[in-house]
Amino acid sequence: MAMHAGDIEALIKAAFPDAQVSIEDMAGDGDHYAATVTSAAFAGKSRVQQHQMVYAALKGKMGGELHALALTTSAPK
Repeated sequence: MAMHAGDIEALIKAAFPDAQVSIEDMAGDGDHYAATVTSAAFAGKSRVQQHQMVYAALKGKMGGELHALALTTSAPK
């Protein structure tokens, strides 16, 4: 079962209300996405910690409904 880009964005925005989120369906199959997430919550966190925060926001859907997600994360400048 594929996941819609809007659902991914909604989960991320629920966890990080200030976030600027861009989701791109990489293969057109609803299973392979790239996401760019910018949030003040990432300030002072390592890239690994930032990615872990986003995966936590996805509430276990990664690896199930969501097969692949290429993440780019950052804090606002």
